[in-house]
Amino acid sequence: MPRAAGLTAEERATYAWQMLVKGFGPPEQERLKAASVLISRVGGVGGAVAYQLAAAGVGRLVLAHAGATTPSDLNRQLLMTYANVGQSRVRCAAARLKELNPRLEVVPVPENVGEENVEWLVGQTDLIVDCAPRFEERFTLNCQAVAQGKPLIECPMYELEAYLTTMIPGRTPCLACLWPDKPPQWTRQFPVFGAVAGTIGCLAAMEAIKLVSGLGEPLLGRLMTLDLYNMTARTVRIARRADCPICGHLE
Repeated sequence: MPRAAGLTAEERATYAWQMLVKGFGPPEQERLKAASVLISRVGGVGGAVAYQLAAAGVGRLVLAHAGATTPSDLNRQLLMTYANVGQSRVRCAAARLKELNPRLEVVPVPENVGEENVEWLVGQTDLIVDCAPRFEERFTLNCQAVAQGKPLIECPMYELEAYLTTMIPGRTPCLACLWPDKPPQWTRQFPVFGAVAGTIGCLAAMEAIKLVSGLGEPLLGRLMTLDLYNMTARTVRIARRADCPICGHLE
């Protein structure tokens, strides 16, 4: 989404150290400032994504997450605190992010992504980071990302395993190419350590920063898998399915 160009003196001071990274300077920082990112759920994974993008200087975050904070959220949802139990998750997250970066524009949406709101949510952002625990929600986002031609970062996790890839409609596989059906183990409640959620969330945030700024090489057509049981990682090539019912028609 178009935003004011240029960096203020305060922004140059805040982001001075990251603008020392090779290939990343003021023009790339301005791209982050101009970007609008949708994060589906701001729990363990999405909260880490949101925090790192806010810290890096992304200009606008749209956060979609229904429900109130519960005690069982606190082992991983770092944007919420014990004092927030019973309060809206997404509004607590928005307040914490504004404390970190008062220049940030945050749009808290106290709803989960669904058929009735997905077109509007995807339509007002440049990039989607999908952190939903339910694959039904992921499939809904995937369909709309393909329909609107928006990049989608997928970062699911389960127990001590995590996956990361970046999808661009017409250039890479979509979610339905990789998982035509919902993995049977993925349910609303699943085993999770906050450290695993935070690990994949930070990696997804870095992928978003690269995609927006043009830094480095995003995971296009590649799937990274992490196994934190034995601290191994590998990246494999993935291909589009010509018979994919969601993206197979794209050239």
